[in-house]
Amino acid sequence: MDLNNPAIIKIKNLRLRTYIGIKEDEINNKQDVIINALIKYSAANAANTDNMNNALNYRTITKKIIALVENQRFSLLEKLTADVLAIAAEHASVHYAEVEIDKPHALRFADSVSLTLSVNK
Repeated sequence: MDLNNPAIIKIKNLRLRTYIGIKEDEINNKQDVIINALIKYSAANAANTDNMNNALNYRTITKKIIALVENQRFSLLEKLTADVLAIAAEHASVHYAEVEIDKPHALRFADSVSLTLSVNK
């Protein structure tokens, strides 16, 4: 089997709470954020060996994202998204990573505001 194409891991709708924003109520109260990440990496070794040591551990990535988001404060959605993207892209086998973060109810009459950042390695 030809496994030269990258594998794609999708972390969908990771719902967390954090301090995000610049208004007083945003600084003083945690808000919901919804995180979606897409990570492309070479999975040929993992698929051929069935060995966890050759795979990208999405549970480890998710735990790092949770720790970052829940234990930090952010003024800007751009900073939060960039920091989550750095975690998603940090493993050497990652070719491409993309993160979208939604901030529900950030605007009146809108379901949410989202920001997306990506990196090609």
